[in-house]
Amino acid sequence: MTSSFGTSIEHITAVKAYLDRLFTIKDLGVAKYFLGLEVARSSQGIIVTQTRYIKHIVMDTGLLHARAATTPLPPGIKFTEDAGAQLPHPELYRRLVGRLLYLNFTRPDTSHAC
Repeated sequence: MTSSFGTSIEHITAVKAYLDRLFTIKDLGVAKYFLGLEVARSSQGIIVTQTRYIKHIVMDTGLLHARAATTPLPPGIKFTEDAGAQLPHPELYRRLVGRLLYLNFTRPDTSHAC
């Protein structure tokens, strides 16, 4: 594969050298797991999954053995500010929301589940 920069390897080497001048970097070789993305290469292409990331979310929330609900809440439910007790650890909820937003950004097909 070629481009205006020569071969792909030459381009990659040039980009690495440029980044090394700007930052302290370390080449760890072929990516296998990066930012929650599992990367697998085969002769037919590259497969990117997030099975491990999703499993960590489920395990961290204690929902590994939870039963699935067909409808999480009754349709038409109205929420008010005083509709329940405050969470004992709101930072855990915020962390979960952030992780689900990241998952939704990297896997748009999961948006119906988030």
